[in-house]
Parts: sequence; structure tokens; C-alpha cells
Amino acid sequence: MKKVLLSLILLSVFMLSVVPGVLAVSTGSGIGVDIITEDFEPRVWMCEDRVVYDDGTEPGRVSQDGYEMVERINNYAFEGEQIQWKVLVFDKNGIEKVKDVYGALDGNIEVNCQLDKILDDKDRIDDSCNARILEEELHKPGYDNVAAYYTCTYTVESPPLTYGEYWLTVEAEDLDGLIGVMDEKEYWFLNPEIRLDIDGSLVFEDVRPGTSSYSNTLLVGNDADVGSGVMLDMFISGTDFYDSSSSGAKCPVSNQLELENFRYFATNGAYSSRDDSRSFGDPEDYVEIEYGVGFNDPNPFYNNNEIIQAQQVGPYYTANLLAPGAEMALTFRLDLPEPCNGDFDSGSIYFWGEAI
Repeated sequence: MKKVLLSLILLSVFMLSVVPGVLAVSTGSGIGVDIITEDFEPRVWMCEDRVVYDDGTEPGRVSQDGYEMVERINNYAFEGEQIQWKVLVFDKNGIEKVKDVYGALDGNIEVNCQLDKILDDKDRIDDSCNARILEEELHKPGYDNVAAYYTCTYTVESPPLTYGEYWLTVEAEDLDGLIGVMDEKEYWFLNPEIRLDIDGSLVFEDVRPGTSSYSNTLLVGNDADVGSGVMLDMFISGTDFYDSSSSGAKCPVSNQLELENFRYFATNGAYSSRDDSRSFGDPEDYVEIEYGVGFNDPNPFYNNNEIIQAQQVGPYYTANLLAPGAEMALTFRLDLPEPCNGDFDSGSIYFWGEAI
């Protein structure tokens, strides 16, 4: 057995001697590597509350300049009012790859957003953003330099520039031209036209002094733009009345028929002047008319000059609100003093509607 092993060893030595250098040389080959990074489309999520702010031109019953318009319950806005979003922008290619974040009106850039904060490893994404990519939820810390918060504030421009219905949203565009759009688009009617429609007239003929006379029933309607959703808070005011001719009027002691001689009864849906505490004491539940020649002039109208004060929710009387196309019915009563002489045709009763 040992002899056989020895002969094999000698053979190996012989082979090495006739093929010199085999163990001293190496060879190999390689393949190229091509790595293509995804062009990640920016993501945009709305965070916290979306807020509407009033302007300083015509303060409302509740809101003032820069205050949140808690009374606005439909999607319409007027010149100077603001719609504001806080958004999270996310880009796995790096937040510096984001070129622009803006509020868009029907896809057109209207306002650039303000950068609030670029997140680092220690920052946690606010749960209110509900940020997720497919099944991946983004809320734990660790999104260094790939996410940032922005505030976007769109101010409604004047009617010649913006009038009608528009889609509003927030978009983010990166350096490659990829655009991410916030899911929560909003459909707004901007600068809707507000109108009141009055069907009927106030005529009292051959009224006997010392008696009560009733008018035909008037319809006062909200004639705002169709589809605008504009809700009107309704008010009434009036003036004293005078005889425009030189007839020697006297009613009962002067040539003046005072507004206090007029009252009205109004109905709107399930509510009427019978539900109005101001009518208590009147045998027919008619309501007095307050003085006023302009809105809140000479005294504030709120909680004073509403047509129907009933079903109060917060600061508003819901029985006093009119949706577009809706109408209130009003019947007027004249309690003509005795003695009274003259044809009183100079003076007014006004109807007012304030968009809430």
C-alpha cells in the first residue's frame, strides 16, 4: 500500500515539472451593474383642520377679520376671504427635489405655499395627516429630509378674475415635472351673486282710521346664483311715512305716520311668527318692525331685526335662514290711528339678506 502511494506522489511531481507556472497565474471576468432609482412622484396629504377665514370688509355676526368663519356651512366664498390648508409633502428622492408646492384652481397655480418645517430623524409625522403609501403607514420618526410641512393660503380674488365654480386643491411638483395632488379636492363657488326677489307690493287702500287693514301676502326669496349654496340670514327694517302731496296730513297729531303702526306675520317652513317671542302679547302674533335705513344702521340688526326669531342654534335663528331658491311669506297689518288724514306714500320697508 505504501508503494502505491509513493508512485502517485512521484507522478504529481513529474506533472508539475512539465507544466510550469500553473499555480502562479489567476484569471476572471465580471458583469456591469446598472441601478435605476425610481423617479418618485411627490405625495401630498392634508393635515389638521382646513380653515376658512373672514376678511375685514364686511364682518359677520360671528366672524371678524382673520377669524375662522364657523358660520360658513357651504362651499362658497367672497373676495378677500381665505381658504387655508396645512399639508405634508413627501418625496423619497429627497425633499430638496420638490420644486414647487402650490394651491391650484382648476389645475392652474394660484398661490405658492409657505414652507413651515423640513422633518428630521427625530420628527414624527402628525397622525392627522393619515399619511400612507399603499400598506406603508408613515407616522414613526425616521423620515429625515424626505418630508416637510407647508401652509397654503388661498385668498379669493375680485369677481372679474374669479367668478363661478372651481376645483381647489394643493399640488407639489418636483424637478422632473412629476406632480402629486392632494386627494381632498374641494368644489367652490367663488364670488356668487346675491339677490333678493320680492314678489308682491304693499298697498293699503281706503283704510278707515281707527281700524286694522291687511296687505296681500308678499314672498321674499333668496335669488342667489343657482348652485352657489349661499345661505341668507334675513332681516327687516323700515322708516316712518309721509304724505308727498301738500294735503295737510295729520295722523294722529302730525303729518307723520309712524312705523310703529305696522306689524307683520311671517312663515318659513315649519316656523312662523307664532314661534317668535317678540310676537307675544299681540292677539294675532304679529311682530313689530324696527327702524333701519341701512344694514346695522342706525342700530345693530343682530338679535333685533331678524324676520323670524325662532329655533336658535348658536348665534343664528335657523328659522330665519333661506337657502337658494327658498322664500318667506309675509303679511303686513296696518293699525291706522284715529284721527288720520292724508295719503302716506313716502317711506320704505326694507328687506335684507346677509350671506353667512
